[in-house]
Amino acid sequence: MDMSKMMKQVQKMQSQMEDVQEELAEKKVEATAGGGVVKVVANGQQEIVDITIKPDAVDPDDVEMLEDLILAATNEAMRKVQDMASEEMGKLTGGMNIPGLF
Repeated sequence: MDMSKMMKQVQKMQSQMEDVQEELAEKKVEATAGGGVVKVVANGQQEIVDITIKPDAVDPDDVEMLEDLILAATNEAMRKVQDMASEEMGKLTGGMNIPGLF
């Protein structure tokens, strides 16, 4: 394979990766904790875009429990985003594991 053909393929893949990243920015994942009393929504760029806490989750005598629920839901949302991003990038790379993509 000559160098110019390879460079065109690399440029095409970069363009496709940018498209996938734009698509991911539009997608959202949701995770809950505590039976749904805490809900965290994240976008495909690993940004938290919404947190919902039901009033019955708020116990002034047990703030630590609420903190744990928020952490659990946030971590699960981030795992879901990473899985979604890996799946989308995997479609693009044909399953090749390219370090630094996600």
